[in-house]
Amino acid sequence: MAYIKAISYYLPPDILSNELLAGQFPEWSVEKISSKTGIRERHIAAADICSSDLAYESVKMLFTEHNINPGEIDFILLCTQSPDYFLPTTACLLQDRLNIPTTAGALDFNLGCSGFVYGLSLANSLIKAGEAENVLLITAETYSKFINPQDKSVRTIFGDAAAACLISKSENNTIGPFIYGTDGSGGQNLIVKEGGMRTPTNLSSSEEKVDEYGNVHNAANLYMNGGEIFIFTLKSVPSLISNLLQKANLSMDDIGLFVLHQANKYMLEALRKKIHIPEDKLFIYMEDVGNTVSSTIPIALYHALKEKRIFAGIKVMVVGFGVGYSWAGTIMQF
Repeated sequence: MAYIKAISYYLPPDILSNELLAGQFPEWSVEKISSKTGIRERHIAAADICSSDLAYESVKMLFTEHNINPGEIDFILLCTQSPDYFLPTTACLLQDRLNIPTTAGALDFNLGCSGFVYGLSLANSLIKAGEAENVLLITAETYSKFINPQDKSVRTIFGDAAAACLISKSENNTIGPFIYGTDGSGGQNLIVKEGGMRTPTNLSSSEEKVDEYGNVHNAANLYMNGGEIFIFTLKSVPSLISNLLQKANLSMDDIGLFVLHQANKYMLEALRKKIHIPEDKLFIYMEDVGNTVSSTIPIALYHALKEKRIFAGIKVMVVGFGVGYSWAGTIMQF
């Protein structure tokens, strides 16, 4: 069995506040941005800061805050959609930079908002299989580098961050079961079209387009069809939660806390009402960080632990959903 032994996270110092956004987009007031998104500010990585830099800082904080020796790490899992390079693997570069033993395994995996739950599953499986006793799970993203400065629809939502978790072998605490979902037919609704091998940057015109709401983007920018993402979420997440409870032989009342991907306030409230989650059982932490993609759940878990909303004996359900489409959920016994 495996459990989350420790969590830390890191935010880049530069802040994009609602005041700054409202100054650039006068039609969106500070109050309107806050009410629609539930976000007050986001942290943005500087031009010369990459996902690996955020990941490195989050792991250094993990090692320092929890007195962890790098020599204990058997495997590194890095979830990112904004790697430093196509190759080599960013997790390999982090192994060297963090002085983790060369006997450790290391790999990147490309997932967005469901990535933390998938990472938990990978770490849990490695430990259960006897391949590792201490797995370093890192989520790191710099979506801001994909965002057009004139696209307020995504600029008001996303922030950069990295989170680091130590998943360790245990005789008592458990993670699981897991439920997964994939629907690639929705891939075009949250996408950066240009930059990979399908559409290399130097072969695209990168012509800017303006949508009906005045948002500007080109093929190299992050594009999000918010309406379709909302429909997908309300369709997939409730059934996932129902199936997960059935697989675990539990009821809604057995879950002490729900930590869903912190997409935005409007979406979380719609999900809460549809699933009938009591307000005091849905943990939200996004106001000061924004939607940090794969790091939203571990950041929320960090603060839930800090606020003592998570305690010995509680069952916590975590659910990630988004780009792909991809969704996943699990239950953790603390």
